[in-house]
Parts: sequence; structure tokens; C-alpha cells
Amino acid sequence: MEAEAAKFIGAGLSTIGIAGAAIGLGSIFGNYLSSAVRNPSAADGQFGRLILGFAVTEALGIFSLLIALLLLFAV
Repeated sequence: MEAEAAKFIGAGLSTIGIAGAAIGLGSIFGNYLSSAVRNPSAADGQFGRLILGFAVTEALGIFSLLIALLLLFAV
């Protein structure tokens, strides 16, 4: 296998993390919305945890995108 082909395969595989982050974000916000509809008075107390979960999940997606770009364009 040529090195150029291996770079493209590795970059493609590393973008799987972006799909995982998208699924995680949907799960986080969907569960928050479901719980906020059931108990609106407790929704404000959980908002900080929602934002923390969003930030961590989004950071993992950004890291996987960074790895893909490094594999493609780094020397």
C-alpha cells in the first residue's frame, strides 16, 4: 500500500469520531428536552450540565477533525 493511500484511509477513519460526536449531541439535547418537558422546574438546574456535556462532546468531534486534517496536510 502506498503512503498516500494510507493517509487517505486514516483520515477517513478518523472522521468516524465526528459522526460519534453528532450522535452524542443529539442524545444529550434530546434527553434534556425530554426531561425538561416532564419536569420544567428542574430544567434550569440541569442546564449547566447540559452545556458541559455539549462542550466535551463537541471537543471530541473537533479533535477527530483535527487528526483527519493533520493526516492529510501535515508533512
